[in-house]
Amino acid sequence: MASPRLTPLVKSLPETVPFVGPETLEMQRGKPFAARIGANESSFGPAPSVIAAMQKEASEVWKYGDPENRELRQAIAAHHGINVENVMPGAGVDALLGLVVRQYVQQGDKVINSLGGYPTFNYHVSGYGGQLLSVPYKEDRPDLDALIDMARNEEPAILYIANPDNPMGTWHEGADIQSFIERVPESTMLILDEAYCETGPETAFPAFETDRPNILRMRTLSKAYGLAGIRCGYVIGCAEAIRSFDKIRDHFAVNRIAQAAGIAALKDQAYLREVVGKIHAGRDRIGKIAEQNGLVAIPSATNFVAIDCGADGAFATAVLNGLIARDVFVRKPGAPVLDRCIRVSVGINEQLDVFEAALPEALADAQRIQKFV
Repeated sequence: MASPRLTPLVKSLPETVPFVGPETLEMQRGKPFAARIGANESSFGPAPSVIAAMQKEASEVWKYGDPENRELRQAIAAHHGINVENVMPGAGVDALLGLVVRQYVQQGDKVINSLGGYPTFNYHVSGYGGQLLSVPYKEDRPDLDALIDMARNEEPAILYIANPDNPMGTWHEGADIQSFIERVPESTMLILDEAYCETGPETAFPAFETDRPNILRMRTLSKAYGLAGIRCGYVIGCAEAIRSFDKIRDHFAVNRIAQAAGIAALKDQAYLREVVGKIHAGRDRIGKIAEQNGLVAIPSATNFVAIDCGADGAFATAVLNGLIARDVFVRKPGAPVLDRCIRVSVGINEQLDVFEAALPEALADAQRIQKFV
């Protein structure tokens, strides 16, 4: 029996899940994790004021959300001191990245990311037929000079960088990022993914230049604001680039509850400061746990810490599997060199207690496996 055909591009692609969720692993294991500290979520949760706003809006979900996101856009613009026409909300940074790729990448166009950089961006590039080019990290950070050199040689449609970085948690200072921005070719759209900006130093983020036509800066409510489950992020750029999103976006992607939560979250900055303090303390604790086990924690500006396991990727994978076997969900980078690390999200104290108890045993398991390889 004949069936509808896929496009040649989609037919050529492998089935891909950029991130295997902890729910899938729990189903395979037949039991839940005791410590869910692998997805960079905030187990501190959203502010009570935000929960109240979502509860209030719940009775109104029979209505569609405002397709123009007016109040949310106004709240974001006021928060950053910019104009409303420079802001576009979306269903999380992942969805916004897909919309950017759709706008700027034709099949065969070149796109640059760091080798091991955020995989969901790469997923969108492949899905729209882009040719992905990569630059190795330098000292566990995106190599700014090498990225610019490749961009000048290859003339890509898009150049992507995350600052602070995912998966390593490292960062560049704002002066270096500003110099990087100024060197990007005019015909290349720069995506500056700042999903972890609230947990990084203020000096890492240059001022917004909302008249610069070739940069889009991504922000999210998923991390420090504790709202990963509602899928709400936003992009900041020049007015013309922001208007282009209206040509292709799902106008109802940010639902009523997400809009209400976003407005309330941005308003409650006192709660954000409290959570950021807890994240800083959690990073310190993860670093001490690593040190107690003879490992090195890479300095982080995010809500997670990459821990150098001191050997190769196979050894780090064995450590990760040992932690999963002990009911601790963590993740790790997949690219060479970076894959020597595991990545541990900051969690509430009870979750870090479980991690602290499990890590020595997971390391011992990995060392025994290494002896027999």
